[in-house]
Order: sequence, then structure tokens, then C-alpha cells
Amino acid sequence: MQEPAITQDLIAAHGLNDEEYARILDIIGREPTFTELGIFSAMWNEHCSYKSSKKWLRTLPTTGPQVICGPGENAGVVDIGDGQAVVFKMESHNHPSYIEPYQGAATGVGGILRDVFTMGARPIAAMNALSFGTPDHPKTRQLVHGVVAGVGGYGNCFGVPCVGGEVRFDAAYNGNCLVNAFAAGLADADAIFYSAASGVGMPVVYLGAKTGRDGVGGATMASAEFDDTIEEKRPTVQVGDPFTEKRLMEACMELMATGAVISIQDMGAAGLTCSAVEMGDKGNLGVRLDLEKVPVREDQMTAYEMMLSESQERMLMVLKPELEAEARAVFDKWDLDFAVVGETIAEDRFLIVHNGEVKADLPLKALSGTAPEYDRPWVETPPATPFTETLDIDPMEGLRALITSPNYAGKQWVYEQYDTQVMADTQRAPGLGAGIVRVHGTPKLLAFTSDVTPRYVKANPETGGKQAVAEAFRNLVAVGARPLATTDNLNFGNPEKPEIMGQFVGAIRGIGAACAALDMPIVSGNVSLYNETDGTGILPTPTIGAVGLIDSADQLIAGTPAEGDYAILIGATEGHLGQSALLAEMFGRAEGDAPPVDLDAEKANAAFLLRNREWITAATDLSDGGLALAAFEMAEASGIGVTLDSADPAFLFGEDQARYLIACRFDAAEALMHYAHGAGIPIATVGRFGGNDVQLGGTATPLATLSQLYRGAFAAAVG
Repeated sequence: MQEPAITQDLIAAHGLNDEEYARILDIIGREPTFTELGIFSAMWNEHCSYKSSKKWLRTLPTTGPQVICGPGENAGVVDIGDGQAVVFKMESHNHPSYIEPYQGAATGVGGILRDVFTMGARPIAAMNALSFGTPDHPKTRQLVHGVVAGVGGYGNCFGVPCVGGEVRFDAAYNGNCLVNAFAAGLADADAIFYSAASGVGMPVVYLGAKTGRDGVGGATMASAEFDDTIEEKRPTVQVGDPFTEKRLMEACMELMATGAVISIQDMGAAGLTCSAVEMGDKGNLGVRLDLEKVPVREDQMTAYEMMLSESQERMLMVLKPELEAEARAVFDKWDLDFAVVGETIAEDRFLIVHNGEVKADLPLKALSGTAPEYDRPWVETPPATPFTETLDIDPMEGLRALITSPNYAGKQWVYEQYDTQVMADTQRAPGLGAGIVRVHGTPKLLAFTSDVTPRYVKANPETGGKQAVAEAFRNLVAVGARPLATTDNLNFGNPEKPEIMGQFVGAIRGIGAACAALDMPIVSGNVSLYNETDGTGILPTPTIGAVGLIDSADQLIAGTPAEGDYAILIGATEGHLGQSALLAEMFGRAEGDAPPVDLDAEKANAAFLLRNREWITAATDLSDGGLALAAFEMAEASGIGVTLDSADPAFLFGEDQARYLIACRFDAAEALMHYAHGAGIPIATVGRFGGNDVQLGGTATPLATLSQLYRGAFAAAVG
């Protein structure tokens, strides 16, 4: 088949600018073939090379005594004691999900699960953080239904419990939804598998599903803005098969136990190209691939299509040649393709041969090591004007405004479509704070959460970045967990706009400061840029996924308030209403600055709570909606009322940080007051749980009435 001539239009269609193409000519000393152009495009796009973000990602704290493997591998690995490790990562599938909601979200789940079991870990938990446009936008309902069905369809069939996540709505996402998928797994700390190839002449083996034309150019598509040609991008979205991936995982786990695996890499973004290049690059080896040996499911596939296809459920391994027959038998047993498609070579070459014809012959190191790296111009986000108004409202009307918004209403409509109990180790399902999963066969539990408040980040990127980490930290602490580490999913608009790049830089600074202060290093993550349509960008959304450890069930704080329990507030309240949920939902206003984040107070208040957990019946951190929303959610979960003494809207709905609301008996409240005063921790009794009403400073409404609104609002908006 005749390959097309390399033209300026073709170069631009591959997402390469003139300077980048000139660099390619300089590296190889000639014009690239069509296949080579595709390979450079795949390896040098934003999604794979992080060319706009590398400079700033290097500033993040990524090490600590608990970290076994930080960023750079398929997922991060953290020690949880007893020779065990938790392996986890969060990654975006934003562009595919906007184009084709079901398959985009489904293959996002499949991809993140592969990242985990590629490391030798069996997945035990999943989460997802979803951002959509306004419910009245004509595309939102279709996106919500498709994405939720895709997440559930893949995760449920694969058999991993979904234990948490977020769903938000804002006009900024009307043209570009966000689908951030998280997965975590368990592995033996001394049996982690890495992607660096080793040894010359070792067989490179293709495993799993056959290659098709779906997903060709997907990574390049994910590194560009949307415009009115969006429908033309539909073929770049992959098609998933969760039952094949389940078999692939079992086959890989069985194969890993044989000792045959030298290195392993899943075929995600940029498919065969990226997986082969990464394995060779990390092992300082070259790779030769013979494409006629690649299992395909479509006729007449070209080298270009095979190298850039992002068909799902595929892996690439380097195996010990003496164990090839044993490895093949494992994959035959699971009815999956097993094909030796190449070998490692000593030279720094990426040699692609198809039916005896050389289609690409490139210096392998240059594909990753010399990828463009930009220090994009950026401007600081201007300081926000503080919000100083006094809001004269009926507190009950404020609460109603929050609980009837799909942003803060109960998300049962979403998570009831997910299997939250498969594997029978889920101790706390979505809807009540951090998800909790037993470490099977041990007394330990792991807690998982995902957090960010995009309106804070837009108003003040550095403070908003800090707050996302601090809220994730508090969510873990509130269930009695010791925070271990984080993964980040950094979703932003076009980095070529200095104001967008300024948001990114500010958020990274805040995230880095908070991760360092709270001893929660970043061990994995993903950057998703160019989340724009027709020049309109999303809210800056740096999602933070976090994992914490609970040593035994008796340290778990997972109860609900009981009749007569006291409502105790830990932490100082100033009544910060700038950028608050109340201001947004009741008045449609996004004004003021993000609430300040005092990292010393976060550490001190968390340490106090964990030291005194035996006195606490139930706990939650305070974030969106402040004290009023937190108290309502605790009461609603327990089916009993709550009375808060204050009628001050700033006190009830302010979003000051470093705060927790706890429920406890009278004697426990006395003890906590005593210990808090001795430790200099701000603490106050703010009300009582009990009865059948929710009462805010004298205004009462039956809990049943509010609960019906809370549980029905999400489905009413988009269901």
C-alpha cells in the first residue's frame, strides 16, 4: 500500500509544529516515513510526553520511607507493612468520554485496572471523579448516562468494587467533560513487576486481545482542543471488552508466578509504539518488531495502524526464552493470543519491519529522551477580591439550596449502578466519605478518597491546590486512617495560554507544599491538558486521589450518630464564604478568594482526632457547604435528626479548612474538651443529634422531608 507523502498539512494533522518537525529531521537526518511520522506524533504528544508539564512535575515530593516506587512506572507502590504493598494510580479519559461516553469511560476504567495489575497487583478497589456541564445543557444528560453506564459496565464485569468518587456540574464543562479513573491493588512488596527490558536477544511477546483499527491516533486526539470537527474524532475512541481483560489479568498473574517475566508494560496510550519504546528506553536497549506476527482482527492493516492502534486488553512482555513454552501454555489456557513479535537488540534502534519491508528505523532513545520539553510562558492568577458581604438568609433555605443541587444531593443514582461489594471486602461503600476495603486475610484496612474543589483553584490556584490535598488528607483521617500517599490527575485547559499555564503552575506549587507538609508524597498520576472546546476551557481541576492505612478494625471510625450524641466541632471557624457552595448554589455567584489552608493546623487537628478516636462515634471533615451540610449528611445517614445551635449563615455554611464534625456521647465530649484544651486544639459543642427534625438556629424541618429532597434531586436533574 502506497504511503502518503509528508506534507505540511499531514504534519499539522499529527499535532506537530514546525519546530518539532525540524527537530525530527535533525535527529534522523532525513524525511520520516509515514509510519515514523505517526510514531513521533504518538511519543511527542502532550498526553505521552508531558512536554508542557515536566518542568513543574519534577518539583513535587515523590519519596518517603513508605514509597517503594514513585512516578515513572505504570502505577505507584507504597509499603503497608507485613511484606505487602498497595499499588495505585489515577488517570484521565476525558476526550474519549466526551466523544463516545460509554466506551470512553469504560476503556478508561480498563486502562487504569491494567496499570495496576501490570505491576503484579490484584485490583481491590476503584473510584471515579466525574465533571459534567450544567444539567440543562443539551449534551449533559447523554454524557452522564453514557459515562456512568460505561464505568459500571466495565468495572462490574471485571469484578472490582467501586468504593468512592465525585460527581460535579458546572457550565465550564459543557464542552469537555472529565472522567478520571482510579484503581488500587495489592501485591507482595518483593514481587513488583516493572517495565524496563533487560538482556539482548530476549523475545518481545504480544499478549491478550487482537489489534484492530479502533483507537488509532487516540493519544494525539487527547492532546488537542475540540472544535466543530469533533464527530470526525469518533474512530479514535477505543472499544473495551471487560471479560477479555479479566482473563488477561488472571493469565498475567499466573504467568508472573512462573518467573518467566523479565518486564511487562500494558498497551495504553499510543499502543504498541509507547509500550515498546518505554520498555526499551528504561532498559537502555533497542527493540525490533516484526508486525506480520502481530495478531490482528481486521484485514489489510498497515504498519501505521498497527503501531498506533489503542485497541484494549493488550500487553507487551519481555520473557525468559527458556520459559517461552510454559508462558504460551498459560495464555492458551485462558484463550488469549500469545505471539513473539520481536526481540530486544543492543543498538539504540526502534526497528519496525512489516512483511520484510522496513517501515520505521529510528533511534529509540530519541523518541522519549529528546521529546520536546517546554517552559511555557505563564502569568500569575490575579489575587481575588475578598468576599466581605453578610448574607442575610434563612439557614434552612440555604440547606435546601444545597441538598437539591445535583452537586450536593445524594449520588445514589450513580453509585447504585456500580458493584460496590464484589470480592466481599468492602467495609464502607460510596456516599459516606472515604471508601474502606479490608486487606484480605489481615486485620488491616485501606481507605480511599478523591478530592478537588475547582472553583477554589480558579480563584486561587496555589491555595486551591493545597486545599485539594488537605481535603483528601482529612477524608482519610475522618475514618481513622493514617494517610500514606497520593496520586494526582491534573486536568487543565490549553497550556499555550499563559493564564492557563499560570493556573497549572500555581496548583502544582500548592499541591507540592501540602503533600510535603502532610507527608503524602505523589507516587503516580496523569496530566490532561487542552480540555477546551472552541477556545473555552474547563475549570482547573487537579483531582487528588489518596490512600490511607488503618491497622485494625478497632481503629476504624465508621459509625453514624446515635440518639443524644453531641455534635462537636474540631478546628477554628472564621465563617469564610468566598467561593462557597452556598454562594454558588443559592445566589449563582463565584466570588471571593478560596479559604486559606493552614497546613500546621491540618496536621495538629488530624493528630488530635486520631489520638482520641476511641471517644468518637462518627466523624466527617468539613468542606463544601460547611457545618450545616456536614451535619445534615451525618444525620441523614443515621436516620435521626440534628439540632445546630447557631443561626449565623457564616458559621453554618462557611468553608474554613482544617475542621471536623464528630458525634459522641456526653462523657466522651467532656474528655475530648479536656484533651483539646490541653493541646491547644480549637473545639466547641455546636449541637445535638436526635429527634426527627433538622433544626438550624430555631428553624426546624422534618428530616424525612429533607431526606426525600436530598435523595431525589440528582435523578430529577439528570436521571
